[in-house]
Amino acid sequence: MISLDDADRRILRVLQKRGRISNAELSASVNLSSSSCHRRMQRLEADGVIKNYVALLDPRHIDRRTTAFVEVALTSQADDVLDDFEKAVRKVDDVLECHLMAGKADYMLKVVAADTDHFAQIHRRLACLPGVQSMQTSFAMRTVFKTTALPV
Repeated sequence: MISLDDADRRILRVLQKRGRISNAELSASVNLSSSSCHRRMQRLEADGVIKNYVALLDPRHIDRRTTAFVEVALTSQADDVLDDFEKAVRKVDDVLECHLMAGKADYMLKVVAADTDHFAQIHRRLACLPGVQSMQTSFAMRTVFKTTALPV
């Protein structure tokens, strides 16, 4: 694990909320010189602490108002079955997250859809993925809060 000091953590907290902030604004907000802040950001990127910079979209504006969580049980937990499923599920654009689980389900998927009819199409595609034995879906009624910021 990479050692992070207080200045690194301040930088990361600000960047998680304002990824497009200029280096001058960032250095001022974390109380560092511009050159020191820039060097730290380069190190955090090189060390893989900062993986990427992205634009977070509002799903309501791109016709993805429905969020579903799909528990997937596979026919087996053999490595080849898990690998085949993981390779195939990556190709389903509407699946935002896929987690290998401990417990009743083998995988938990976070899926976005325009509506329940659209989700039914996605569901059919998921049911045909390699190794899928059964699926259980729960629909989010409302998002109370959502963040991508990790606690640092």
